[in-house]
Amino acid sequence: MQVDLDVEGARVAELPRFQQAVFQGRRLRLFAVGLAVLAAMGLVASFFIGLFAAQSVWPALLFNQSAALLVLVAGLQSAWWVVHWRTRAMNPVVPVVAAPEGEAPSGWYERLLDRIRLRSLHLLGQVGAPTLWLGAWALLVLLSVEQAWNLGLPAAAPGLSATIGATVALLLAFGLLVLERQLAQENTAQWPEAGSLAQLARVAIISLVLGALCLLFANETSVWPVRLAVLIGLLPGLVAIELLLRAVLSLFSPRREQLEPTLLARSFVADMLRWPPQPLLVLQHELHNRFGIDLRQIWAFTYMRRAFLPVLTVVALIGWCLTGIHEISLQERGIYERFGKPVEVFGPGLHAGLPWPLGRVLSVENGVVHELATSVGESPAPTQVSAAEGPAPITANRLWDASHVNDKSQVIASSRADKQSFQIVNMDVRFVYRIGLSDQAALAATYNSADVPTLIRSTASRILVHDFASRTLDGLLGEDRVGLAQEIGHAVQADLEKLDSGVEILATVVEAIHPPAGAANAYHGVQAAQIGAQALIARERGAAAEATNQAQLQASVSRDQATASAREINAGAQAADLKFSAERKAFASAGQAFVLEQYLSQLSQGLANARLLVLDHRLGASSNAPTIDLRTFTLPADPAPSRQTAQPGAAK
Repeated sequence: MQVDLDVEGARVAELPRFQQAVFQGRRLRLFAVGLAVLAAMGLVASFFIGLFAAQSVWPALLFNQSAALLVLVAGLQSAWWVVHWRTRAMNPVVPVVAAPEGEAPSGWYERLLDRIRLRSLHLLGQVGAPTLWLGAWALLVLLSVEQAWNLGLPAAAPGLSATIGATVALLLAFGLLVLERQLAQENTAQWPEAGSLAQLARVAIISLVLGALCLLFANETSVWPVRLAVLIGLLPGLVAIELLLRAVLSLFSPRREQLEPTLLARSFVADMLRWPPQPLLVLQHELHNRFGIDLRQIWAFTYMRRAFLPVLTVVALIGWCLTGIHEISLQERGIYERFGKPVEVFGPGLHAGLPWPLGRVLSVENGVVHELATSVGESPAPTQVSAAEGPAPITANRLWDASHVNDKSQVIASSRADKQSFQIVNMDVRFVYRIGLSDQAALAATYNSADVPTLIRSTASRILVHDFASRTLDGLLGEDRVGLAQEIGHAVQADLEKLDSGVEILATVVEAIHPPAGAANAYHGVQAAQIGAQALIARERGAAAEATNQAQLQASVSRDQATASAREINAGAQAADLKFSAERKAFASAGQAFVLEQYLSQLSQGLANARLLVLDHRLGASSNAPTIDLRTFTLPADPAPSRQTAQPGAAK
């Protein structure tokens, strides 16, 4: 029951929880500081380990365990606020009103800051520091769990550090177990919050113990320790979500300084961690304490509680009887076993029998056709979907210059130069099979072989080795290939019938027979070298032909130029001879007149483009030479004609 200090006559000093408040506050502060330091060390260590080994189990484990410790720290601090109120109630402090110092802020900016400060203090007083601290701790726990959430971590062996870490976790869990037992044994009248703190301590204890188990059983092959180390964070995460929700809902509850506060860090999820689990009882107590609803006073719930076990027994019995009804699909058959002995083969439909485990039905395929290759690689190529008009996928490549997933190497006979030898070829042989349609075949396929594909593959490999040992490459690529698939299929079917496997070989397909990929690559190298040599020869022949044609062209040009020059010189000589003969005859006929005419003709040709000024020596007096004025000037504007006269100093 909460204490109200405003009620007259409230004597808090007589209550045991107020008397123990100082001692309880010291214990809570000590435990909270110690666990907070451990949680901080775990968070810092997980952060730095995550930087250098992100795929290790340590970051997830340390984050989750630190989150569990922070949940307990949040509960301890929330309980400390309650104990601190009781301590102040035992020793009330009279508030001293101090006189305001200094002058009031004058500027609008200073007044705005002062108003914001006062409003913030008032809001903080209304919300309360316990609510803010609890919400902050819950958010930090959720952030830590989110950092550790990675279900894709690979399995790995932590080594010697795992043993050390598991030992430390178990020691810390033992210390928390001692604390939990002390809190659980506390009297409710002396410490009402001890029970809730013990429940939160169980969260940290379970997380530490599970983390130690993960470290002790972690190895290179087991994946479950790594997954469990990640899933540990679910428990503190759920508790943190509940605490955050309680902190938010507490904002809508009125707060009074004189009323004794209640513990905010109560967890319904943590209260479920008890043995034997009593979820209905916990829910009933929670409803009664929070809302005043007593389910025990409701007749319907009382009747349901009394009839729960009989109804549950009848439902379980009916469900157990219904396990004897089996539904077989169209693609399956069922072998019905009664007390472990097969008695009948069921077809598709509904069938009834004894319930489990007195009777059970084993599923067998009914006419489902499978295709099996004789050899399957360790990492088969993934199926690629290509567009209708795009390039073909890689799986459609049937060339023999690269190894394929389903190729199997076989040794065959060879004969060269009258000497016996052997060769190696790669082949892709596929079998189309199904489980026989008879009941006997279904029984044989179920009980006589544990793995039908492995049985067919091993039998086919033995048949292929025996059959191909007597064949040659020419025969495989020629006439023997026609009946090769049929012979292999009959031989494999015969061996499967001897083993009473219940398997029926429908068809045998020989996809490809070719030399190994290494031989193909070597052969392609020889082809490339031959093509390169032929290209080099053709290139040199072309260069030689080009040089010969260039030489012939230059010789032809030189010869044509010499012939043309000789023809021109000869024609010029003939023309000069004819001209000389004609001039000689003309001189003989005309004499000096012909010479004068030739002189004038040559002079006319020479002076055809010349600018001449011809003067008659007879111009002027006998003692004066003719004078020419070569000066240039502009005539005056007077339109009257003017006479030009010779000026002194003119050129003569």
